[in-house]
Amino acid sequence: MSAFLDVDSSLTGRRWLGPSIELARHAEALEQATGLPRAVCAVLARRGVEAAEAAAFLAPTLRDSLPDPRGLKDMEAAAERLLGAMNKGERVAIFADYDVDGGASAALLIDWMRGFGQAPTLYIPDRIEEGYGPNVPAMEMLADDHGLIVCVDCGTLSHEPIAAAVAKGADVLVLDHHLGGETLPPALAVVNPNRQDEADAPGYLCAAGVVFLLLVEAGRRLREAARSGPDLIALLDLVALATVSDVAPLVGANRALVVQGLKIMARRARPGLVALADVARMNTAPSTYHLGFLLGPRVNAGGRIGAADLGARLLASTDPHEARALAERLDALNSERREIEAGVLAGALAQAEARGFDAPLVWAAADGWHPGVVGIVASRLKEAAHRPAVVIGFEADEGKGSGRSVTGIDLGAAVQKLAAEGLITRGGGHKMAAGLSLTRAQLEPAMARLSDLLARQGAGAMGPRALDLDGLLMPGAATVDLIEQIEAAGPFGAGAPAPRFAFPDVAIDFAKPVGQNHLKIAFSDGLGARLEAIAFGAFDTPLGPALSGHGGARFHLAGRLDLNHWNGRTMPQLRLEDAAPVSPA
Repeated sequence: MSAFLDVDSSLTGRRWLGPSIELARHAEALEQATGLPRAVCAVLARRGVEAAEAAAFLAPTLRDSLPDPRGLKDMEAAAERLLGAMNKGERVAIFADYDVDGGASAALLIDWMRGFGQAPTLYIPDRIEEGYGPNVPAMEMLADDHGLIVCVDCGTLSHEPIAAAVAKGADVLVLDHHLGGETLPPALAVVNPNRQDEADAPGYLCAAGVVFLLLVEAGRRLREAARSGPDLIALLDLVALATVSDVAPLVGANRALVVQGLKIMARRARPGLVALADVARMNTAPSTYHLGFLLGPRVNAGGRIGAADLGARLLASTDPHEARALAERLDALNSERREIEAGVLAGALAQAEARGFDAPLVWAAADGWHPGVVGIVASRLKEAAHRPAVVIGFEADEGKGSGRSVTGIDLGAAVQKLAAEGLITRGGGHKMAAGLSLTRAQLEPAMARLSDLLARQGAGAMGPRALDLDGLLMPGAATVDLIEQIEAAGPFGAGAPAPRFAFPDVAIDFAKPVGQNHLKIAFSDGLGARLEAIAFGAFDTPLGPALSGHGGARFHLAGRLDLNHWNGRTMPQLRLEDAAPVSPA
């Protein structure tokens, strides 16, 4: 396919790709059949939406998209056991992962159980001392005092710890979404759409989505018994936060869960999320951006460098004063996390660049790198190299690492294979992210084997990064109404990238640095219309110097449209991501 607008190498080194002929024809047909703007139809065409489905797609509902919980193995047994515990007033413990998905999943169960007058015990392992997932001492300790242990966002591969709890007389439920092995642990139920024996299951769900399905099934059983249960719709704010923060693909039921969850969050009824939004200085209705970049990182900060249970406690809090204190502590920890991350990132980038960014796997390892930030740094390396990336921090002989992948490369399966082959101490994950532990002696052989496994999936054959564009727009077409209609085709995120449009052959009317390294501009096409744009981090790339010192040159600009809310006004704005000089005729 030829480069869009003939941009083979933009100012950021990317090749611009426009919609294929088939997508363009599909968009045109949608426009004729629905009367929707072409820009909206371009988004629908890329999602594979047909004209008859357009209205339902633009207004997703749980009724139409939520899978039947009973389609998942062990779901009925799990719901029966959980309701049995509620009916008997049995002591229940929740063992959760220390990230947003784990914390939100735990908060979902805690909130729901309060409706039965129950107060479950929350246990979240310390990332450094205990590592990911159930461990034998913790599970035995919980089994001494609890008849039921519910593992959320973990447990699918935890054979020995779960066996230890069962041996002490406790029942264990696993509600997870990580890749399963050939055998399952001896839990009473393992509800996981990514079990190897599941077929056509909604594997895109995060753990909070799986927990929500369990609560839906429990609610159905209560109704069948002519009983009422807690309000499940009120819990969707937690599901939305977990779905976006865990980078679950925004497809299928996840779209409806996030759309409806954002509406619930906008009501500001959950003290923990209200306090978190306030310390993050959110002054507009929540969006997927706020969940992924403002709220999620703060919830994660406790598990990364502070007390592991802070995020879950905040999300489950019903006391505004307690919530405010927890949110402020997490905000401070998040600032500290950013400082630690910056130091690790500098070292990891230097190592990775020395090894070369063209390998199937980009990786870095060193002593003293904080295990709480290696996942974030791996994500940065992945973005820089457009390759799967792994970053490992060593303490004495033990290394703990985290990896992030790119679309089309299943990193979790490859890491799980390393563990099965004995090349690492332990490891697992899902397609886009994985965690692992290994010794110093295992490091080089494991990375070589992982690189080989990823190369077989095509990771080494990926070309330079491309910027996919959904079409052309002129500045005058970028209205508030159009942007609101485009947003209705969202939410946008993993698996559903935000639409990006090119503005061809425009003049830069105004350019001004803002903040530390951002750039604000206004541009026009010579026909009277003018549009403002913001380029975040522009001066970390060639974009800033080229556009601020344009000297009258004309450019093709590319990015995503959003709405700028300021002083009670709402204005269209381009979030500028790339640019290319217009070649002389």
